[in-house]
Amino acid sequence: METRILGGTGLEVTVMGIGAGGPSRIGQSAGKSDAESIAIVREALDAGITCIDTAEAYGTEAIVGEAVRGRDRGSYVVSTKKSTGRQITRADVRQSLEASLKRLRMDYVDIYHLHGVILEDYEHLAAEIVPEMLSLRDEGKIRFLGITERWNDDPGHAMAQRALQDDVWDVMMVGFNLLNQSARERVFKQTIAKNIGVLVMFAVRRALSQPAKLVEVLDTLIARGQLDPADVDRDDPLGFLVRDGHAASLPDAAYRFCREEPGTHVILSGTGSLEHLRENIASFHRPPLPPGIRQRLVEIFAHSDSVTGQ
Repeated sequence: METRILGGTGLEVTVMGIGAGGPSRIGQSAGKSDAESIAIVREALDAGITCIDTAEAYGTEAIVGEAVRGRDRGSYVVSTKKSTGRQITRADVRQSLEASLKRLRMDYVDIYHLHGVILEDYEHLAAEIVPEMLSLRDEGKIRFLGITERWNDDPGHAMAQRALQDDVWDVMMVGFNLLNQSARERVFKQTIAKNIGVLVMFAVRRALSQPAKLVEVLDTLIARGQLDPADVDRDDPLGFLVRDGHAASLPDAAYRFCREEPGTHVILSGTGSLEHLRENIASFHRPPLPPGIRQRLVEIFAHSDSVTGQ
């Protein structure tokens, strides 16, 4: 599995990361037992994946903690998150981190994010909560500070652009996929310049795994004037990717598209089964999409910034 250095953190991470949230929550959303979810994470680790992202809100921290038990702490990177809002206090953050560490069975987390931040809450969080995060870092309980978008509510990255004005964030979790590539200009240019680590979320969501949802999203973009209907075949949306042998599936193409985007380090992949995990791992082992095909996707969605694919 290809590895990259996560911006200025110096952490070596695999380009594929395991997302323990999202629609599947490593199988928990589908009623999988804890043991089954633990087996998924362990197989990912055995396959060489080194980055795992979870959060207090996902309810999967204890599963991650059990999955990594007994492994060299330096052999994997754990990212977790504190849910936010305008009423959050410094005490809330400290208590939440302590609870997360207990569930994870760890003395520290590699990356601790403020989770799903919206622009309206950012100033409060920067002024009141970041100092507490810095204190926790100084105590050795956090290695690096992170922040994540609430991308469904902010597909144009307004919060991330504001956060980039402050020199406090080591890592950012950013929404990016082939349907909405606006982070390229609005976020990644600056994260590259500032050497900020980037975890990509939403590489594959419903629109890139469910044909009917894809048609719905494309119709939305056409109605908003953000997509030329001549560029897509509504009866077989983006079918040329598979039909012409460029990808094994649309999700396969979606992961490979994100993987090659300059400025990205880890592409998070959610899964709820071992079979799906293996399919995703296979995508990350495949070569890049042909340059002409990648450029075609860039041009088709050049003006799209209002959908996430969810």
